[in-house]
Amino acid sequence: MSGDDIVGLLVALGLLVYLVAALLFPERF
Repeated sequence: MSGDDIVGLLVALGLLVYLVAALLFPERF
């Protein structure tokens, strides 16, 4: 894996975590 692949993976993972958190704790967003 190249550096760009890792960055893309981290961005996708971050967005997924953010979406899950927004669904679980809507009062915080």
